[in-house]
Amino acid sequence: MINTYPIALKLITVIGCALIAGVFFAFSTFVMNALSRLPPAQGIAAMQSINIIAINPLFMTALFGTAATCLLLAVSTLAKLSQPDAVYVFIGSLLYLIGTVGVTISFNVPLNNALAIADPSSTESANLWAKYLTDWTFWNHVRTVAALIAAVLFMLAKPLY
Repeated sequence: MINTYPIALKLITVIGCALIAGVFFAFSTFVMNALSRLPPAQGIAAMQSINIIAINPLFMTALFGTAATCLLLAVSTLAKLSQPDAVYVFIGSLLYLIGTVGVTISFNVPLNNALAIADPSSTESANLWAKYLTDWTFWNHVRTVAALIAAVLFMLAKPLY
C-alpha cells in the first residue's frame, strides 16, 4: 500500500514545527526579557532591527514552508479522519496554521508594524514599548506552544495507509 502522505513530508513538518517553536521559545524565555531591561529607546531600536532582520529567506522558509507542509498534510488526511493517527496530523496541522502562523499574522505582525514607525526617543514610544512587551510576548507564548504541540502530534502520528 502507498502512504497517504510521504514520511519525508511528515519529518520535514516535525522539524519545521520544532525549529519555529525553538525560535519563538527563545524570544519568550530570554530575548524579550533582555530587551525589557534596556532603556525604552534602546529596546525599541533593538526590536525594530530584529524585526527587519527576521524577514529573511531562511526564517520565512521555515515559518511559511512549514505552513505549506501542514496544509498538504491536513488536506491529505481529510479522507482518513476516522483513523486515530490522521486526527493527530490534522489537529497538528491546524494548531500550526492557526496557532502559529495565524497568530503571527493577526497579532505579532501588527504589533511589529506599529513599533516600526515609532520614534524610539519619544515619550509616546516608551508607553507603546511597555504595552508592546506585554502583548507581543503573550502572543509569542501562544504561537510557541502551538508549534510545539503540533510537532509532538506529528511525531506521535504513524503513517496512514
